[in-house]
Amino acid sequence: MTKEKLYNELNYVNHSREKRIFYANMLIEQSEMMPILLEILFQVDDKISCRAAWVLEFVFGAKLEILKPHLELFTSQINKVHLDSAVRPVAKICEYIAIDHYKNKASKPKLSLTDTHKERIIENCFDWMINDEKIAPKAYAMHTLFLFGKEFDWIYPELKNILERDYEYQSSGFKARARKIIGWIEKQGN
Repeated sequence: MTKEKLYNELNYVNHSREKRIFYANMLIEQSEMMPILLEILFQVDDKISCRAAWVLEFVFGAKLEILKPHLELFTSQINKVHLDSAVRPVAKICEYIAIDHYKNKASKPKLSLTDTHKERIIENCFDWMINDEKIAPKAYAMHTLFLFGKEFDWIYPELKNILERDYEYQSSGFKARARKIIGWIEKQGN
């Protein structure tokens, strides 16, 4: 499939779970299309980039290891994503990556993160936390940062500070997630 054909196909993706799953399965079967889908995602001023993000969220939710050869590209470009409809799934993908990296040591992670990959994800998560983003990217960022805080001891104090500072001004969804994350941080002894 050419880039033009994939781009046109993304016009048919909508918010329905059914459509996202359909196109995610198509791309899982044709994983050689992943670089093209990522290229479309990073055309950040194009509304179709949001649809690429929606599909990628489902692809990586089902089969995260497909991201492995594209991890460098993904982490180096996520800071450019700015449309609300694309930021949410990109933040969710970052959460998938963190969960995979810190999951039970008995099972091997699907991805091999370098320090640079981790730093980029952490930086973007903090940006989502302090910028005027919707609750979903902030919630995914909180959890991602909590997980990376297990390895980087400076994260917990910074994250807790942001959560406590912004708590009063945020939505009930933010507050519920913040309480949970603060509780987890306190259990870790920070």
